[in-house]
Amino acid sequence: MSDYLGVNAANWDARAEVHMGPGGYNVDVLDDPAWLSSVVRFDLPRLGDVRGLDALHLQCHVGTDTIGLSRLGARLTGVDLSSRSLEYARVLAERAGAQIDYVQADVYSAPEALGGRTFDLVYTGIGALCWLPDIRKWGQTVARLLRPGGRLCVRDAHPVLNSVIGLVVRDHHPDRDQQPDISGPGVATPALELPYWENEEGLTWSDEVSYTGQAPVLSPVSREWNHALSEIVMAVLDAGLTLELLQEHDSVPWDALPGLMVQDEAGEHRLAQRPQRLPASFTLLACKP
Repeated sequence: MSDYLGVNAANWDARAEVHMGPGGYNVDVLDDPAWLSSVVRFDLPRLGDVRGLDALHLQCHVGTDTIGLSRLGARLTGVDLSSRSLEYARVLAERAGAQIDYVQADVYSAPEALGGRTFDLVYTGIGALCWLPDIRKWGQTVARLLRPGGRLCVRDAHPVLNSVIGLVVRDHHPDRDQQPDISGPGVATPALELPYWENEEGLTWSDEVSYTGQAPVLSPVSREWNHALSEIVMAVLDAGLTLELLQEHDSVPWDALPGLMVQDEAGEHRLAQRPQRLPASFTLLACKP
C-alpha cells in the first residue's frame, strides 16, 4: 500500500490527458455562464445556499464540479493529487471566469498543504472515496478542514455498486424471483464479486481505457479501496461530525454497467430493468458542531 500515492498520481496524470483530449470532456459547455455539471446540479436541493461560503473541493480532478460550485456563489479551493489535472483545472477556471485556488496534495496531507485553513463547506464528488485506503482517517481529515458550523457534502458511488463486476447469465424463473418484466433464458444481471468492506490490501487495476471511453491511458495501473456504507457513516460520526442526511439513489452519473443501464435526461444512469435492485450512489451531509 505504501506506493499507492505515486501509482495513483501517475494514473490520474494520464487520465487528465485523455479527459482533456479529443473525445474526452466537453469543455465547450463552460462558455455558458449558466452551466453547472450534472453532479453538482443533482444535489442542488440538498446543498442549500452556498453563496459567500469558503468551500473546499477535495479530489477535484480538472475542476468541472469545482467551477459549478463557484458559480453557485461560493469561494472555491480545489485539492487534487494529480499535478497534470490541476494544470488543466487552472486553464478551465480561467476560461470560465472563475476565481479558484488550486493546491496539489493528497487528501490526508490537505490540512498541512492548505496551511491550516478551514472552510464552511467541504465537498467531495463522484468517484473519490475509492482512492483512499483509510476511511476513518478521511473522516478525521475532513473534521480538521471544517470550521465549527461547517458542513460536509459527499455524493459518491454506492459501495454496493463498487462490489459489482461483470455480468452473470442465468435462466429466468418468474415463479422464483418474480421478474415479470424480463422473459426468456440467458438474462444478464450484475454479479457481486468484489469486496464490500474496507480491507488493507485494496485492489490493483490496470485499465487502459478511462470512463470517457478513450484510449490509451499511458499509466493504466491504479490502487482502489471500497468502503462499506456503515464504515463511511461511522468515520463521519467518530470524527465528531453530526450526520444530517444520508440518501441512497438508484442512479449514478456515468455508465457504470455498460449494457445494463439507461441514461435519463439529466445524465443519470440506472439499471434498465428493475433499477430498485441496485443502490448506485448516495448523498451524505454532515455538520461540525
